[in-house]
Amino acid sequence: MIIVPQNRKAITTAIQRMVKTRTTVAQRQQLRLVARRLKGSLLGGNQVECPCCGRCYRRFLNFGQPPRRNALCPHCGALERHRLLWLYLQQRPALLQQVRYLLHVAPEPILRANLRRFPHVISITVDLDQAGVRTRCDLQHLPFAANSFDAILCLHVLEHVPDDRQAMQELYRVLKVGGWAILQVPIHRQTTFEDPCVQSPAERLRLFGQADHVRVYGMDYYERLEQAGFAVTRDAFVHTLPPAQIQRYALMPDETITLCRKQCPVLT
Repeated sequence: MIIVPQNRKAITTAIQRMVKTRTTVAQRQQLRLVARRLKGSLLGGNQVECPCCGRCYRRFLNFGQPPRRNALCPHCGALERHRLLWLYLQQRPALLQQVRYLLHVAPEPILRANLRRFPHVISITVDLDQAGVRTRCDLQHLPFAANSFDAILCLHVLEHVPDDRQAMQELYRVLKVGGWAILQVPIHRQTTFEDPCVQSPAERLRLFGQADHVRVYGMDYYERLEQAGFAVTRDAFVHTLPPAQIQRYALMPDETITLCRKQCPVLT
C-alpha cells in the first residue's frame, strides 16, 4: 500500500493521539518513533544530513519549547547536541581508544547504538526512569565504587536533577583518575537560576523553560563542575568546522563541548 502525503499526515495525527493514551514508557516511545519517521517521509531531499545515522532530508523536524527549527532527525532522533558530540568523538578518536568502561547517563538510542562500533568499550547505561538501561538509579546516589569508569557521557541531564552539586560529586567519584567526562547542559543566562519551591510543571515550564527542569543554567555552571573537582575545558570544536558543514549538519554554531577530567591529586 502506498501512503500519500495527506494520509501520512492523518496517520501521524492519529498516532500522536494514541501516544497520550498509552500507559507504558516503551509504548509511548515506540509510537513517537513511528510518528517521527512518518513525518520524515514528507521531508525527502538532500539539504541536511545527520552524521549519527547518515540519513538526508530537505530539513530536520522542529523540536523544543519554544520549537527550534531544523533540530530533530526524523530517523534516529538525534538533536543538534547529539550530532555535534558524534562528530566530536569521530574527530577525537584518542578519547575512546583508551576507554574500557563508559558510564552513559540517560542514553540516547542512536549514540548507544553507535558506541557499539567500538567493541573494546563496555557501556554501562543508567537512568532513573528509562526502560532498557542496565541499571536504574538516581544520579545523586550512584551504586558504583569509586574510580569505576574511564569515561562518562551525560547530556542535558543535570538540569533535571534536584541536587546537581551532589550529582556532579558522584560523577567525579566514580570516574577514574585520568578519565574524562562530557557533561552537557543548556546554558541560557549569566548566572544559574533555581528555586526548589517551584514544584508545579506549569511553573517550571514558565520559569525554567521545560516542565521537568528544575533550573536554568548560567555561565557559572563551569564553576560548579570545578568545585566538584573536575578540570574543565570548554572545547569550541564547532568553530573548527567549515560553515558549510555546520549548515549541512544543522549544528548550533556557538555550542561548546564541556570536557571534564579527573586529574591526579596534588600531594602537599
